Order: sequence, then C-alpha cells, then structure tokens
Amino acid sequence: MRKLKNSELDRLNVDEFKEASKTPIIIILDNIRSLNNIGSVFRTSDAFLVEKIYLCGITATPPHNDIRKTALGSTETVDWEYVEHTLDIVDTLKSKNIKIMSIEQAESATMLNEFQPEPNQKYALVFGNEVKGVAQDVVDASDVVIEIPQFGTKHSLNISVSCGVVVWDLFSKITI
Repeated sequence: MRKLKNSELDRLNVDEFKEASKTPIIIILDNIRSLNNIGSVFRTSDAFLVEKIYLCGITATPPHNDIRKTALGSTETVDWEYVEHTLDIVDTLKSKNIKIMSIEQAESATMLNEFQPEPNQKYALVFGNEVKGVAQDVVDASDVVIEIPQFGTKHSLNISVSCGVVVWDLFSKITI
C-alpha cells in the first residue's frame, strides 16, 4: 500500500474552506494555558470544518509563533474570536438556541459514546483549563456535560486530545 502525497489528498484551499458548508459545531476554549494546545485545536477544527472557535480568558490568540507551530495555517482558515469572559459567550450562544456542552467529569455527566446529537441542532463544545478544567459557573450554565470514558490510571486527557476525540465523535454522528 503506497502512502499518498499531500498533493493527492484533494484538500480545500483557504478560499474554498471559507466558502464550504460548516459542521454545526462551535468550540469554546475556557482559559487554556498551552499555546500548543490552542494550535492543535485550530488544526482539528480545520480538519472537521468547525464553524468557529471562541478563545476566552487567558487563552492566547493568533498570531503567535507557538500557536502557529501546531496550527499549521489553520488560524487563517477557521473563524475565531476572543471573548474575555467564557460565561458571556455561553449566554450569547444559548440565546441563539445553540446547545452548550461542557467536556468535563461531573456528577450525572453523559458518556460521550452514549450521547446522540439532535437533528438540525448546533452545539458549542467547551474545553477547559489544563489544570482546573471547565469553570464551575460554565458547567452550571451548560445544557449537557459530556465525559469521555477512560479506563486507565490517569484522571484526564490532554485538552487537544479531548478536542480531537469529541469533535470526531460528534462529526461522525452528525454527518456520516
């Protein structure tokens, strides 16, 4: 089996990406410290045609070399906006009938593999700080809390890995 060259992958160019129909997923980054994690979330968002990323609190914004290093140009394709307070954008999106999903370990959380998205519903996924997770007031304001099942000894996944797992899962349930 021969590996494909990048030129054979038939990917969109920047203009085509901007015009493409987007997946009904928005990402909210709640106080992410690692610039590499931020860049990785941009790259995942590009791969699955995420509608927009909101960068909140201490989350850094492009342009920044450490974001650029992992984003590989996706800061130029994926729409993004900085909002100082995470709860402000959560409230704004909820007022537009967008379902807020915090990705967190919490009482009565729904396991990702058991979650079934509603048809024609847009979702905003909140990913939290590498140490403290999603802020409690944001969890309280969420329509649902989603937990990624884990079976080893560690208590959490890296935020960029969590983003990849959740976005792929929702993308596959929504579009495939």
